[in-house]
Amino acid sequence: MTLTKKPPRWLPALLFLASVAAYAQPASWSATRPVRLIVPFPPGGAVDVVGRIVASRLPERVGQQIVVDNRGGANAIIGTELAAKAAPDGYTLLIVPVGHSITPSVTKKLPYDTLKDFAAVGLIGNGAYVLVVNNSVPAKSVSEFVALAKSRPGQLNYAFTGYGNATHLAGELFKVLAGIDMVGIVYKGGGPSLTDLIGGQVSAFFSGVSSGSAQIRAGKIRALGVTTLRRSAALPDVPTIAEAGVPGYEVDGWYGLLAPAATPPAIIRRFNGDLAAVLAMPDTKERLLATGIDARASTPVEFHQLIARDITRWASVVKQAKIQAE
Repeated sequence: MTLTKKPPRWLPALLFLASVAAYAQPASWSATRPVRLIVPFPPGGAVDVVGRIVASRLPERVGQQIVVDNRGGANAIIGTELAAKAAPDGYTLLIVPVGHSITPSVTKKLPYDTLKDFAAVGLIGNGAYVLVVNNSVPAKSVSEFVALAKSRPGQLNYAFTGYGNATHLAGELFKVLAGIDMVGIVYKGGGPSLTDLIGGQVSAFFSGVSSGSAQIRAGKIRALGVTTLRRSAALPDVPTIAEAGVPGYEVDGWYGLLAPAATPPAIIRRFNGDLAAVLAMPDTKERLLATGIDARASTPVEFHQLIARDITRWASVVKQAKIQAE
C-alpha cells in the first residue's frame, strides 16, 4: 500500500501568494496616464537639457506625455529622494548624471541608498565637461589659466553645482593635478552658475558641454579645455585639458534613467526598450551630440554595474583630493 503524505498546511497560502506575485509582474505593460520625469536640478543646466531632449521623444514610444518635474536643491538629493520614495508603478522616472555615483562619498548620511533604492532603466549617453571662464579673465588657454592661478593663489574662484558632484570634483582634481589654489563657490545648478560666470561673479566653471556650448558659441564665455581624454564633437576646436597643460586629467560624464527600486521588471524592460529606440533616432542623436552627449544605450544590468563601478572610482578621487564628507 502506498501512503500519500499530506501537504503542509502553509502550502496553499504560499501558492496563493505566488499567484498574486505573478499577477503583479505582468509580461508586458503600457502606460495609461502621463509619466513624471524628475530632474533633480533647476532648469537650464546640463541634466535638465538632456532630460528634456529624451522627454520630448519618449511619448512617441510610451504613448503618454512625459512631464518634466524640476526638483533642484541639496546637490540633487531632494529630487533623488523624491524619486526613491515614489510609488513603483511605472509613472515616475529619474534622470541622473555621473554625480549620482559621487554623492555617497561626500555625503555622510543620505536619505536613500544609491544602489538599493533604485532600479536602473538604462544609460542615455556619455559627455564631457568644459572649463569655461569669464571673458575678462586674462587667460586664453589652460596653461595660461594655470599660470594665472599660480600667480594669484586663492584669488581665483570657480562655480560648482553642488558639494561633491562632478562639477566640484572636476575643479578639485584640476587643482590637485595643476598644483593651484582656487576657491570653490557652490550653486544650485548649471543655469545659475553660467549666469554668474557671464556676469563676472565667478572666474571659472566646469560646465556640462550640453549647457555651456550655446554661451560659448555666442561669445559670452571662453572655453579653455574639455575634461575627457578625447575632444568633444560638439566643440571640436577646444583641446582636452590633458593635452593643453594638465597631463593625466580626465573627468567623464554620463547620464541615465532610474526608477524606484520595486518597479516591476516588465515596466523596466518596457522603458529600457523605449529609451533605446529613442536614442537610435537620428534626430535624437544629433540633438544630444550638439550638446556634447554621445548617445549610448545599455541594458538595465549594464547601467547598474556602471553606477556601482563609479561609486568605487569616485571614492578614490575624493580621497585623493582630500575632500571631507559633509
